[in-house]
Amino acid sequence: MAKIAVIEDNAEMRENIKEILVLADYDVVTAEDGKKGVELIKAELPDLILCDIMMPELDGYGVLYMVSKNLKTASIPFIFLTAKSEKEDFRKGMNMGADDYITKPFDDTELLDSIERRLNRLKQFKHEGKFETTEQSLHSFINDAKGLEQLKKLSNEKRVKKYNKKDTIYYEGDIPNFLYFVNTGKVKTYKMNRDGKEFVTNLYKKGDFLGYKSLIADEAYEETAAALENVELTLIPKDDFLHLLYSSKEVSTKFIKMLAGSIDVKQQELLNLAYDTVRKRVADSLLKLEAKYKQENQDHFNIAISRDDLASIVGTATESVIRTLSEFKHDGYISVKGSNITILQPEKLKNFRF
Repeated sequence: MAKIAVIEDNAEMRENIKEILVLADYDVVTAEDGKKGVELIKAELPDLILCDIMMPELDGYGVLYMVSKNLKTASIPFIFLTAKSEKEDFRKGMNMGADDYITKPFDDTELLDSIERRLNRLKQFKHEGKFETTEQSLHSFINDAKGLEQLKKLSNEKRVKKYNKKDTIYYEGDIPNFLYFVNTGKVKTYKMNRDGKEFVTNLYKKGDFLGYKSLIADEAYEETAAALENVELTLIPKDDFLHLLYSSKEVSTKFIKMLAGSIDVKQQELLNLAYDTVRKRVADSLLKLEAKYKQENQDHFNIAISRDDLASIVGTATESVIRTLSEFKHDGYISVKGSNITILQPEKLKNFRF
């Protein structure tokens, strides 16, 4: 049963709406002003919000602003209820991210139809946490997004491109034209210092998106992307992606979460780079690589990576990585065969301190 929050300062109107929704088999929670409404939404996490505009304590625009700032509530469909019908009010509400706008007085059918449309769209994006990791799921994701009428051509022009190992996908300073989705293989992004030393900034695998930060910011790439092995990427045109992003609160919220998560990870990595020893950083990098690329139900995973690439991830000289790997091998933490590294004692590496 879907839960709906009704925020309305007029007691009679609030009870009438609640009665209509209860009869339609919705779970209903209510608040009599905007301030209490925000607290109600945080506590109840409803599936949809109906909110009046003109209210004491905090008006409807304020409620929408507060809800949109919170990652846990930002993707909840938001419908304004108001007696106002001026174009300026419609424009302000929609520009702030409202999903719909119903003008009082309204009939039961109009209210229920609007709610049902929004809840049906929400179901299309209820893949909790993150995007699925197959090309088929990307097609499904795009097709779901095409429930927005203006996006029917979203995937018509997308194409698939293959890159060989070590091929450059895009360079630092390039202007982005596509959102990239990894169908197969592994990709790294990296930056070069003044001495030509490479530092790996991120790793990507099947099911990951890359390049979206620069697309959203509308600025040149801050790093170079290259294939760690033979890869196949889906290229989604910039205009199609941005149209989708700005037209769907659900999609924009997903990418905000992805960006927020990557920022947290980068902050921790910078701290590790500043304070951890080389041995600790090598241990952490091996565990990171295994966690990133190991498939479910694999007992032992061979990390196939060149010593130069591993040194770029660790942020140290190749010679230091080779020496540390030899020490780990001698201690029985890993086995090494050519470029392949297998972690034998992950707990030893995880608890490694010096």
